[in-house]
Amino acid sequence: MLDKKSLSERDICTKFVTPAIVKAGWDSTTQFLEEVSFTDGKIYVRGKLHSRGHAKRADYILYYKPNIPIAIVEAKDNKHTVGAGLQQALDYSQILDIPFVFSSNGDGFKFHDKTATEGSIESDLDNDSFPSPEALWDKYKRYKGISTPEKEKIVEQGYYEDGSGRTPRYYQQIAINRTVEAIAKGQDRILLVMATGTGKTYTARHSKYAEKRFRKANKNALRKSTKCPRIKNWHTIGTQNKKSDQTGRSLTFVNYLFY
Repeated sequence: MLDKKSLSERDICTKFVTPAIVKAGWDSTTQFLEEVSFTDGKIYVRGKLHSRGHAKRADYILYYKPNIPIAIVEAKDNKHTVGAGLQQALDYSQILDIPFVFSSNGDGFKFHDKTATEGSIESDLDNDSFPSPEALWDKYKRYKGISTPEKEKIVEQGYYEDGSGRTPRYYQQIAINRTVEAIAKGQDRILLVMATGTGKTYTARHSKYAEKRFRKANKNALRKSTKCPRIKNWHTIGTQNKKSDQTGRSLTFVNYLFY
């Protein structure tokens, strides 16, 4: 008989967690990724020397459609409790802007639902009760205010393909998705602020819908523009967006306006 407590974390994933996710209707080819590294690790600088810390890596990220992540799963070996990985998963979900969080040790799942408005936000699920993509997507739509088929069609559309084969980094993906969701809900002015070197143009062009409404903001033009009456004191905004990193270097933030 299989001694579950002798299995490694990876064995738990292969034998119990992945089968439970697949059984719930998630496509292993298109709807979830395993061992997803989403940061390269923090850089530490000491004089002329530098080193990089540990990369952040999620055991599972689940997508309703490509580039729309809606759930994260953190697995532990069976020597841990079912909810032992929940705090780690919650930390990752905060970074990745993901509302549905799961932890598992192979016996079942601890489910933390950030979209819950009443009752308990955490529940225990057995391996046969993992939510389907449609169940979580319905919760996600209510949470995000995607209330009509027209809004859903805009949000579900694929990213712009530029032929480079590159995929957006997690913060670019968040920027794209939040912008498209805002447009879908009728917001006609969206100010996107990103630091120099973070791929601003790449981020904007990866949304077919937002690309048509994309303008790179020039502070002088915006200050004079009659289309932007709410932005009157651009100098103050620009000053607030200038920061310094730990080495004292100035970081200039560039603003994008969607309308």
